[in-house]
Amino acid sequence: MYGQLTVAVVIPAFNEEPFIRKTVETLPTFVDHVILVDDASEDQTTERALGAHDPRLHVVRHARNRGVGAAIASGYRLALALGADAAVVVAGDGQMDPSEMDRLLEPIASGEADYVKGDRLAHPDVRRRMPAARYVANRLLSWATRHAVGKPDLRDSQCGYTAASRALLQSLPLYALWPRYGYPNDLLSLLHVHGWRVTDRQVTPIYGDEKSGIRVWSVVPSLTFVLARAWVRRFASTPQSPVVGLALRRTDTDAGSVPCS
Repeated sequence: MYGQLTVAVVIPAFNEEPFIRKTVETLPTFVDHVILVDDASEDQTTERALGAHDPRLHVVRHARNRGVGAAIASGYRLALALGADAAVVVAGDGQMDPSEMDRLLEPIASGEADYVKGDRLAHPDVRRRMPAARYVANRLLSWATRHAVGKPDLRDSQCGYTAASRALLQSLPLYALWPRYGYPNDLLSLLHVHGWRVTDRQVTPIYGDEKSGIRVWSVVPSLTFVLARAWVRRFASTPQSPVVGLALRRTDTDAGSVPCS
């Protein structure tokens, strides 16, 4: 536990065999549940994670690849079922410093925020630590997301190192969130429209031998749609009215997910 919070860590993973065991092994001792969501990996991701022999580990396997957003939603659902008071998302590729997790949990524990997002761009060495292409892309996407969402102080929209309160997770339409790349932009839009308290905490950019699976030609159309929907949602919705555009087909239902522990 972290203070009075029961903490679950959600790890969405697709083909993270080289990194996943270390990711599990280095999680803080205050974490109560570790939820690996294997998004139909084609390698030994699950087997390597189980090799850590961590009694906190739960595994959900998707029968087909459904995207990082859908994997996180599956993890959130299990976190709620396990009684977690807060859920932290950690990537399976070792790009997040587990020793900084308390920075994300503290605003939730103190009642300051409902959702806490890491901010790598605030790190003093970000230009040295983050590859130039990723830095430029991040700045551009953060700028576009700021304008689409209508939140002028939003930074590092693409950072996946986050913490969410139980109350927030219980209110989210998990089935309707964007399932693939663009998920954080869609979620930030939804949180802003409904007035949830979102805050940032500086985290360290970490890059090593991992390779990005993002292909520009495949993500540009989806990101364009996500940002356009966020812009429409911003102007067509009020905190009291239904959110525009949530009538999507279910992408993260329990069908096709195989839990094991």
